[in-house]
Amino acid sequence: MDEDAFYNSGYFAVLPMDFYFPGHGKSGDLPPRTGFAEKWHPQLLQELPDIQLTLLIGQYAQAYYLQEKISGKVTERVKHYKDYLPTYFPLVHPSPRNQIWMAKNPWFESEVVPDLKKRIKTIL
Repeated sequence: MDEDAFYNSGYFAVLPMDFYFPGHGKSGDLPPRTGFAEKWHPQLLQELPDIQLTLLIGQYAQAYYLQEKISGKVTERVKHYKDYLPTYFPLVHPSPRNQIWMAKNPWFESEVVPDLKKRIKTIL
């Protein structure tokens, strides 16, 4: 899929955990504001009635939607992504800071990414 299809097809929605950038912390960005997702996500999701797959990118989205504690569980969630299907597909945040993570977890590129591409192609 090309960039134009992603941004202009109407098939994708991007819903951040917050609409305000909280700033940088010591080891990355600060967390989203408490209560934002609880207040706004249900209202926004009502406007998106035909969601077929939700990509949960990063620990805060995963913790909120999977109702799990925020911790070092991102790798385990991503490794066991099939446990959350067909509704959710947890993914590591695509940050340049995660290049070390990618190098330590080659199964992500060889197993997870191809399955995600296949699922998106099926949905489209």
